[in-house]
Amino acid sequence: MTAALRRYDPSSLSERLRDAHTMSRPLMLEIINTVCRRFPSLGQSERTARVMRLVDVEAWADAALALMELELPLWQVRRIAYDEGEWHCALSRERELPDWLDAAVEARHADLALALLSAFLEVQALAVETARPSVPTVRPAPDPFYEPVGCENFS
Repeated sequence: MTAALRRYDPSSLSERLRDAHTMSRPLMLEIINTVCRRFPSLGQSERTARVMRLVDVEAWADAALALMELELPLWQVRRIAYDEGEWHCALSRERELPDWLDAAVEARHADLALALLSAFLEVQALAVETARPSVPTVRPAPDPFYEPVGCENFS
């Protein structure tokens, strides 16, 4: 896990998104700088350039979707809906499952980009909470006073 993710407080950034009325360049750059792990990688230069071009032209919803594609390759947008003045966004790992079987992450906001990024932050917070090592864990060494004994008499 990177140092940026260790000092990242998901609740404070989520609250800032919830309280924001519209998306802004400083807010988007803060999200990219504090949450995104794959964004600065060398192998993704054309994808990161695409996200930055979308940020430069203030295409916030497209930038949020491109950022999710880059940072969350196993997650997909399951649903985007507008209802009673709010955008509802659901992200899922298993989009083909019925709603009642799927463990989708949902967020809502009056602004589409903020709804998408709120769901994105929820998924990132889940990833930080359930981080697993990339290698299997090794069992601890046995007790030094433990010694196996053979009980068979082979004579």
